[in-house]
Amino acid sequence: MNRKMQWLRNKLLSMDLQGMIVSNPVNIRYLTNIQAEGILLVTRKENIFLTDSRYIEDVHNTLTLFDEIVVYDMRGLSIDDYENFFMFCENVGFEENYVTYAKYKEYMHRFKINNFVETENMIEKQRMIKDEEEIESIQKACKVTDDCFEYILGYIKPGMTEKQIAREIDDYYYKNAEGTSFDTIVASGENSSKPHAVPTDRKIQEKDIITIDMGCKIDGYCSDMTRTFFVGEIPEEMKKVYDLVLKNQVQTLNDMREGYSTKMLAKMVDNDFRLNNYDLIHALGHGVGLDIHESPIISTRSENILKENMVVTDEPGIYIAGQFGIRIEDTVLITKGGCEALTKSNKEYVVI
Repeated sequence: MNRKMQWLRNKLLSMDLQGMIVSNPVNIRYLTNIQAEGILLVTRKENIFLTDSRYIEDVHNTLTLFDEIVVYDMRGLSIDDYENFFMFCENVGFEENYVTYAKYKEYMHRFKINNFVETENMIEKQRMIKDEEEIESIQKACKVTDDCFEYILGYIKPGMTEKQIAREIDDYYYKNAEGTSFDTIVASGENSSKPHAVPTDRKIQEKDIITIDMGCKIDGYCSDMTRTFFVGEIPEEMKKVYDLVLKNQVQTLNDMREGYSTKMLAKMVDNDFRLNNYDLIHALGHGVGLDIHESPIISTRSENILKENMVVTDEPGIYIAGQFGIRIEDTVLITKGGCEALTKSNKEYVVI
């Protein structure tokens, strides 16, 4: 049995759960590498993946004998088959933050479950700590992201639209990785004041500010990086804001290490911004993995403690409505004595 499935079985045992239904496809991929539609059943004696005939061949090609996962075509299962999977299981776990109420009732009825128990995001919590293979995939994705940024700086010219630049970034990722890890953000001029701006037909102009937030996937694992740069020259009023954001971004990198409070990290940035009459209007960072946004969240309202081999972002930003915004973001690996920025693109003033 693979290491992650064995961990899950041991965890269920410690929680007095005799089985579990895993239905979140990201958690299924994390545990088994399966990317096909279906659900994973952890029963008293077996690990079972239920899918349909469209995916059987693909699933069998993914799994090995070592995985010890039995695959069934759900179309061939009888009512008795479903009811027997969790026979003699007093408590069965489910993913309460993923399963809808309608699906909850369906599972209870179909599998004849006695006691359906919330599992409190235990798989998502385990995903926060990356193993060597996961870290290597994220490092590769970050390298492609750095290469893309270098490429796009040479590509952008005044007169191009935000949409045109975003399409070029997306094309780069589909040629050099598995595609984008989220919808690429290209925000220029006054559009940069919107943290999650959508690329528009606005054309790049001389003396513009441009914020690009982008990432890609390797082996399913994400990268995430934001850089803000300038066209032609840097307006003086933007330099002060840029310097303040960069100072706090670098200071956060200096402070990140195992054992550090995520709330304290965010409070320090928020306090410095407030001293300068700005606000930290979004989280300072978030976990990165198979999902682009994972636990832990780094914010003034979070109560998490950083641990070795977590991968998180460090992304302070200041936004002045209707004028401009500046955000600088790295994907970061937490270590015992500090951290390592996995995205390494230049963060000093960049003028194209």
